[in-house]
Amino acid sequence: MDFKALDPVLHSQLRLAVMSVLVSEQEAEFTFLKEKTNATAGNLSVQINKLRDAEYIEVIKQFKDNYPQTICRITNKGKKAFENYVTSIQSYLHTGKRK
Repeated sequence: MDFKALDPVLHSQLRLAVMSVLVSEQEAEFTFLKEKTNATAGNLSVQINKLRDAEYIEVIKQFKDNYPQTICRITNKGKKAFENYVTSIQSYLHTGKRK
């Protein structure tokens, strides 16, 4: 049995958590992601940049009622990477069950 390589971009607890939220929500505000992941603003910002650099998410910076607003939106590439990651994890889980 060959183990599938795990995507190093997604093989991080916080990045995986962000992607999990975005897979179900499609897009989310920075503050919502911060609340859902219990991350510090600084750490979340660094991890969002890594996801953006991998083109797994788009980051939209705008203003709402004179306050800066950052919205993260999952890309098609990000959805595919997440699905592949889940499939890879499942292959690890099912390996021991085969006879």
